[in-house]
Amino acid sequence: MLEQYSRPRQNGVNAITIREDDRVIEVRMTNGNNEIIIANRNGRAIRFHEAAVRVMGRTATGVRGITLDNDGQDEVVGMICIKDLETESVMVVSEQGYGKRSEIEDYRKTNRGGKGVKTMNVTDKTGKVVTIKSVTDENDLMIINKSGITIRLKVADVRIMGRATQGVRLINLEKRNDQIGSVCKVTTESLEDEVPTEEIEGQIPVDPTAETFEDTDTPDVAENNEDENKEE
Repeated sequence: MLEQYSRPRQNGVNAITIREDDRVIEVRMTNGNNEIIIANRNGRAIRFHEAAVRVMGRTATGVRGITLDNDGQDEVVGMICIKDLETESVMVVSEQGYGKRSEIEDYRKTNRGGKGVKTMNVTDKTGKVVTIKSVTDENDLMIINKSGITIRLKVADVRIMGRATQGVRLINLEKRNDQIGSVCKVTTESLEDEVPTEEIEGQIPVDPTAETFEDTDTPDVAENNEDENKEE
């Protein structure tokens, strides 16, 4: 509960007790009636209601959300909090630049702690899953490669497809021998909000229809100063 964070300290407070081989990767605010989807690196995801996780103390270890594979490499890559089933969809992105959108209802609701269902068909071509996001058509995706290259694309340009497919190529990484490093979603910019090219280049656009006015104050000041000098 938020009440347990009402008295923050200068160096912070413990939010969870974790093991030495574990770490926190996602934090989301919920209202008590949201649904959660957790995805792992091997391409599976589990959907459950947040009521399946009981309220507990701030420093508790917590309960299991998803069961990972025993291959020594599997791990959780992300968690999303579903707030609007009608407008939101699930976006997953893989290491080699592939991504896909799926309807939330394609993920059957189960109890927490299970192995989940396939959220992406992971192959050598796609690479492992690196992130999962809840998106709408009003979002853009910012994709950053490990080499530092960044691209921005509209979520609406990625069609919705089946949950168990491998998706489409969002960015070509074959020639660069690169991988996806990080993905975040941002609000789509409308054409009206875009900055004009002249302003980007440091130029101020001039409106040819605007009225111009002569500065008549300066000459008057000069004349008054001359009169004062004559009187002296």
